[in-house]
Amino acid sequence: MRAAAESRRSPALAARIRSGLSRYLVMIAVTLALFAIVLLVSGSDLAASFRGLFRSSFGSLYGLSEVVVAMIPLLLTALAVALPWRVSLINVGGEGQLYIGAAAATWGALSFPGLPPVVLLPLMMLLGFAGGVLWALVPALLRAAGTVNETITTLLLNSVAPKIAGFLIFAFWHSPMDTVKTANFVPAARLPAFFGSRIHLGIIMGGALLAAFWAFMKWTRWGLEMRAIGGNPEAARRAGIPVRRLLLLSLCAGGGVAGLAGMAQVSGFYGVLLLNFSNGLGFMGFLICWMAGGQPLGIVLMSFVVAVILAGGDVLQLTSNLPFAVINILLAGTLFVVLARPTLFGRQKS
Repeated sequence: MRAAAESRRSPALAARIRSGLSRYLVMIAVTLALFAIVLLVSGSDLAASFRGLFRSSFGSLYGLSEVVVAMIPLLLTALAVALPWRVSLINVGGEGQLYIGAAAATWGALSFPGLPPVVLLPLMMLLGFAGGVLWALVPALLRAAGTVNETITTLLLNSVAPKIAGFLIFAFWHSPMDTVKTANFVPAARLPAFFGSRIHLGIIMGGALLAAFWAFMKWTRWGLEMRAIGGNPEAARRAGIPVRRLLLLSLCAGGGVAGLAGMAQVSGFYGVLLLNFSNGLGFMGFLICWMAGGQPLGIVLMSFVVAVILAGGDVLQLTSNLPFAVINILLAGTLFVVLARPTLFGRQKS
């Protein structure tokens, strides 16, 4: 009997894998096609631009390492969207949560510079996570109470968080030589880098959290309850599942992960808190999660594709006179394609 059940399960599993891979391949192809259209409209040489893009990303170990560096915050901000998405919540506030997490981690770095790395770095991670949770708490409470949709509140708070970070920099933390950034972090407050590159511990953080997310959703009772809420909240409520509590916890957990992304950027990449340092990383994470369908493997693949475009875009600015705004136009166009995904892939049965 067990052998018969496994024989029936294997074709279904293979079909799901093929469907998922085909969806990701189509999204990658659409992204590259949109990139080609944007290049043509901007007047760039299409063949030369693509050669420069792939040569800069894959032509050397340094180029590939820069792609991995660009992936780190994307993995975390995408996961910050995927967590609440499993209970049908739309967290558009990754950008603001990232800023508050970065500010909280910066406070730890500047307030306790004498601590050893084994104490200071976990403290900064905890502060970054707590900052993101705090920024997601009000939208989560309002949504759990059924008062205001979380999409509106998280989106509106995105414009507030950078101003709070800017106020803290200008008023208290700015460097004696520059008012748009803090003083440099001490070495103990920097995430360790690997292989003589700029790849830092954040890549392990992102990979570990994605693996934990997959295992949590697949093998735990709480993951099953979250999936039940995402499928039918009213039926889940009638089955005795604590819907409001899980809505609150999932949105706050997503905010905390976005806060960790902010901590990773200021500690692992910059070594300071800069004014307007994000450049839309929270919004890119939202795009990547929707492109990936909230699946961990898809998040990794789509983060890699977007990181290639972001890292290659820096080179194209120099070699093809391509303004960086073109990259933003590309990502915005990709978002429209993602939102039209039911049309592209067929509407799923409820």
